[in-house]
Formats: sequence, C-alpha cells, structure tokens
Amino acid sequence: MTVLLEHLDRQILSSQRLLQSVLAQSDAIRRQDVEALLARIGDIQTEMANRAQLERERDLLLTDAARRMGVAPETLDLEQILATVPPSEAERARAKSAELRGLITEIGRVHGQNRILIRQELQFLDHLLRVMSGSPQGAYSRLGFDPAPPVVTTVDARA
Repeated sequence: MTVLLEHLDRQILSSQRLLQSVLAQSDAIRRQDVEALLARIGDIQTEMANRAQLERERDLLLTDAARRMGVAPETLDLEQILATVPPSEAERARAKSAELRGLITEIGRVHGQNRILIRQELQFLDHLLRVMSGSPQGAYSRLGFDPAPPVVTTVDARA
C-alpha cells in the first residue's frame, strides 16, 4: 500500500506543478508577454512528459494489483484495491485520490480558459492586421466580409 500512497503523492506533486504552470501561462497571456508564454509552454511540456511516466507507473500498479486479485486491470478501481488494506491507509489513499481529482479538474478549467484567451488574442490580432491592410472583415455579411470594404486609415502619416 505504501507504493500506492507514494505514487499518489508523486501524482499530486506533478499536478500541482502543472497547475502552477497553467496559472502562470494565464498570467502571461493576460500580460501579452510572449516570452513568458513560450517559457510556460515549455514548462507544461516538461511536466506532461513527467505525467506520462507517472501514468506508466500507474498502469504497472494496476496490472500488479489486478494480477494479485485475479481480475482484468481495466476492471479494477481504487475501491477494490483499498478493500484489501487497513482502513487508515485506505482513508489516506481516498483523500489523496480526491485531492488529485480536484487538481486535475482545476487544471482542465484553467487550461480551457487559457485556450479561450489565446483564441481571443489571435482573433484580435487577425482583426488588426485586416484593418491595417485595408481589408477589414465585416461581421454581418453573408460571406463574412464586406465585398467593398471602406478604406480605413489607421495611421495618418502625413507630414
């Protein structure tokens, strides 16, 4: 059982690092700090590689427990494993599992927000480039743009 608790601890630490990275990524997006954003993407990629290793360890733990219990690994869940351990250890594992689920939910929420923020930034940049090129895209045309866009002067460079 100690192996399971240690594994859950490593999963929690990894999830906490990943959450900190996506929160920092969110901050970089809001500040429009491209260098910090790219650095956070690197942090996230590094942590995702670590999480892949943790998932391989998890699969090995499940396979070993399933073999000992005589069931298929894909049918095994935490409660089945915990039924074979002392109640105090089982409660600690349940608490760690709940904490891990909460972290993963929060990571997903923040990551979803970051995707929306990035998409908005890219749409705004696209709009600015269209305005500066003299071909802004209208919002109400059937084709999605004004067939005869007005000339828009964004910078008056007359001396």
